[in-house]
Amino acid sequence: MRDYKIELKNRVEFVEKLIKDANAKGVVFGNSGGKDSALVGIICKLACEKTLGVLMPCGTSRNFETDIDDGIALAAQYHIETRKVDLTAMKNTLVETLSTTTKLNDVATTNIAPRLRMTTLYAIGASENLLVAGTGNRSERYVGYFTKWGDGATDFNPISDLTATEIFEFLEFLEAPNSIIKKAPSAGLKEGQTDEKEMGVTYNQLDEFITTSKCDDKLAVEKITKLHKNSEHKRTGVAFFKEV
Repeated sequence: MRDYKIELKNRVEFVEKLIKDANAKGVVFGNSGGKDSALVGIICKLACEKTLGVLMPCGTSRNFETDIDDGIALAAQYHIETRKVDLTAMKNTLVETLSTTTKLNDVATTNIAPRLRMTTLYAIGASENLLVAGTGNRSERYVGYFTKWGDGATDFNPISDLTATEIFEFLEFLEAPNSIIKKAPSAGLKEGQTDEKEMGVTYNQLDEFITTSKCDDKLAVEKITKLHKNSEHKRTGVAFFKEV
């Protein structure tokens, strides 16, 4: 297990330096009410008084219930400034408009919310001179469980090297709201969605494979390997042509 006291100190200093070097006034992040955004919010708040968490419900009932409640609980415990931007109408309008041009599939529709959220964060960041903090962890990045140019597009990420297991341990060390630590992780993009159900593997299986290159479940290994291979384009960025 990591020494989370030292980890916290190093990550806070990392954020402090980024803000200073960018001559920014602070940080803005999406406060989803989930484990990753909770840890990012805590780290950033300890690094900078001007840390703004934005609640961005977008369509699903969980966004307006559990996620909002947990996001508010986090903000209250760590004194994080909070604002709410309801993106539901904007998403519905975009889906309606695009449907006159193309037949949207489930992937396209699902990815709209993360991209609208990142657009929102960057608009606020640009208007108030705030850096946009990313909230993706190592486990999700390995299998591409994030939206390209959505939650994958940020100015910095203070938790990108931590597995989901380590995120939970870190939150327990910080005594974050128990409701966030205990609830099933979910992107909240669809009704009844959970991360593990959508990925097809558990975080325990994924983290074991990432950290040891082993896993007792052969089917899980095959799934993880396939997800990693198919999502490589998300991690390498834009492919630019180079003259031979």
